[in-house]
Amino acid sequence: MTDRECTEFLQWCLPRLRLRWAGFRKVRRQICKRLTRRLCELGLPHAAAYRTYLSSHPNEWKTLDTLCRITISRFYRDRGVFDTIGRKILPTLAEKALTDKEPQIRCWSAGCGSGEEPYTIHMIWRLRVAPKLDSDLPIRITATDTSRILLDRASNARYTGSSIKDLPTKLRDAGFVKSGDGYTVRENFKENIEFLEQDIRSESPDGTFHLVLCRNLVFTYFEPTLQSEVLERIVRKLVPGGFLIAGIHEKIPGGIADLVPHEKTPGIYRLESDNVSKKGGGSSGYASPPAHPGDVDG
Repeated sequence: MTDRECTEFLQWCLPRLRLRWAGFRKVRRQICKRLTRRLCELGLPHAAAYRTYLSSHPNEWKTLDTLCRITISRFYRDRGVFDTIGRKILPTLAEKALTDKEPQIRCWSAGCGSGEEPYTIHMIWRLRVAPKLDSDLPIRITATDTSRILLDRASNARYTGSSIKDLPTKLRDAGFVKSGDGYTVRENFKENIEFLEQDIRSESPDGTFHLVLCRNLVFTYFEPTLQSEVLERIVRKLVPGGFLIAGIHEKIPGGIADLVPHEKTPGIYRLESDNVSKKGGGSSGYASPPAHPGDVDG
């Protein structure tokens, strides 16, 4: 499949999956390689034949949906964000939790991939924040992703040197043990992390959270209306005073007055009060790609 052929195919199929081409443009080659392999598996000569196949095999849209997932991650990705989380956000949340006599800090890592983000948060908490508290307040992290394969990797907690190269030296040395040609997260940093297979388009973990990380996923790859639906669901999961962390290059939808930018670090927002104004109101539900995406306009 040529780049032009793949581009034209993605511009056709992505809106039918409620995804946006603009988010995929620079990373399309990852998707194109998967599409080429899928065409070979099906014995199809070109993208046009795959479009015909999709029209007669509706279940193939679910497979196509899985092919259109971007998996780029590493520990401490976007250093300024994690520095701010360690210096300001987690200490602020800890102080509030202790004042309110809460038993724990609750964090949701949405689209956690292979686990780099939740493990990073836990290392920051245990090595930088918890030692300064006059309390044994724990952090509990719920990490969700749609890919069972990635979640199994996360549970295995074994990574390459390139995955951990951005970690500050103290966190890297304390957080990992050398294991063959890779590195494995030490057992104490695996505690209080739960990995769940969930699709953020339709599901969210139980309970509410002080901190939600949803970076380089919803607000990059989803179409605008779906972004708004998911954001409303996320905000309902935030406690008053809680924080949402988006990607540093992402712009979240408007319409939620009490979700405001936090200081000067890009991508960080705080829910200022309990009186949350939601754009449009009502429920938001997107369970999966439409049963017959070919019938969707766009």
